Amino acid sequence: MHPYALKTNKVVKGPFSLFKSVYLLGKYGQKKIREIQEREAAEYIAQARRQYHFESNQRTCNMTVLSMLPTLRDALMHQLNSESLTSLLKNRPANKLEIWEDLKIISFTRSIVAVYSTCMLVVLLRVQLNIIGGYIYLDNAALGKNGTTPLAPPEVQQQYLSSIQHLLGDGLTELITIVKQAVHKVFGSISLKQTLSLLELEQKLKDIREVVEHKDSDQIASYSPLCHYLMPDEENPLASQACGLTERDIATIKLLNETRDMLESPDFSTVLSTCLNRGFSRLLDNMAEFFRPTEKDLSQNSSVNSLSSVSLPLAKIIPIINGQIHSVCSETPSHFVQDLLMMEQVKDFAANVYEAFSTPQQLEK
Repeated sequence: MHPYALKTNKVVKGPFSLFKSVYLLGKYGQKKIREIQEREAAEYIAQARRQYHFESNQRTCNMTVLSMLPTLRDALMHQLNSESLTSLLKNRPANKLEIWEDLKIISFTRSIVAVYSTCMLVVLLRVQLNIIGGYIYLDNAALGKNGTTPLAPPEVQQQYLSSIQHLLGDGLTELITIVKQAVHKVFGSISLKQTLSLLELEQKLKDIREVVEHKDSDQIASYSPLCHYLMPDEENPLASQACGLTERDIATIKLLNETRDMLESPDFSTVLSTCLNRGFSRLLDNMAEFFRPTEKDLSQNSSVNSLSSVSLPLAKIIPIINGQIHSVCSETPSHFVQDLLMMEQVKDFAANVYEAFSTPQQLEK
């Protein structure tokens, strides 16, 4: 056999064949790169759309809070009608002292409940509108897919969001009862003639908060006792009607249960507590201008400049605290409401809620 005979039986790739392989590999690589680029571009566009939708949703949250404040204020002023008592006092009645004592309790109760309920409204609507906003985003993203059932059709949205009425109705009434008891406990024995400094007033408000926000020993540490006023303890009454539930009812109950889970989370408890701290701090800031030393005070004592240096009789503090509801529950963005709406903790919490409910995994639930 010829020494080169065996070699002639092998397939030998020439330069053209190698070039072809490299060319095909290059084409494949370009295709994969293009696919990656297209996928990244699609993801970027989707993320940009979601971010735009989220920001739009937050503006809706702010507008909704402001639009509901007059309703909240009217409900408070109706249940805690201090104006009728001040009218009676103008007629110099025989039971003047008794009326003043009632006015003392009602005035403090009204403004303290205003702080609580406004903070609750801000945080509850952040939860509700970002849950529903997440579902609306997913529904919009799923448009055109065959057989896709909307997660939150308009009628479900309406039924779900109407649950805010608990805070404005039964929840508010129960909160008023609890706060009034706490106010009576702290201020009931204090004479109308007794003077209080702003620092002393701040301590009294802390004492009232301690009573209102006290947790039972058997409560879970992360669970805020205030959740009771935001949503009923029991699940939506629809749930008790085992038969006859429509698909809309079932979808609404699911949303309500998810909301309840959020309200019972440590994050919600922390954010609400932070809002309340800011709210009561702002309430005291509003009142501080009435505790400023007069020119006479300053001329008599140059050291008069601290929060404890000026004291007012309780009878003079009552009308001041009574009028605070108009600042706290103002639909024209006051410093009070603006502070709450712009708090970073509230914004971060809202973003986390929206993120949790606008991810595609929700479609698989």
